This record gives sequence, structure tokens and C-alpha cells, in this order.
Amino acid sequence: MLIGVSREIKNHEYRVGLTPASVRELRAHGHSVLVESGAGEGIGMDDAAYVKAGAEIAPDAEAVFARAEMIVKV
Repeated sequence: MLIGVSREIKNHEYRVGLTPASVRELRAHGHSVLVESGAGEGIGMDDAAYVKAGAEIAPDAEAVFARAEMIVKV
């Protein structure tokens, strides 16, 4: 399954639907993960941390919503 994560847009919302550790766990169970660029900034995680965990980075939320079979949000 392709699981998508977009950045949160609400003011003062710094959480993200998945951490890099969560991405690693999902990948270990055979899923693919697509993360919007900058989604992890609020928790101090850059795109490179998500890529290292096995995620693909999407340029924007539109791309995540267009491709993902399931979306994870806060």
C-alpha cells in the first residue's frame, strides 16, 4: 500500500502524521511511504531523514493526495 503524509497547515501545529521511525516500520511491513517535502520540519526532521528511513519525497500535498492510497494526518 502507498501511504502518504502531508504537512499540517493549521497555525502552531508542529506535529506530523509519521516520524522517520514510523516510516521504517511501515517499510519493514512492505508498504511504500510518500512524504510531502518539509512535513517533518516541526519535529526537527528534514526530508533526508525520511529518505534514509525509506520514504519518497513529494513536492507538495497535491502530489501526496493524488498518489497515496491512504493518508496519515494528525
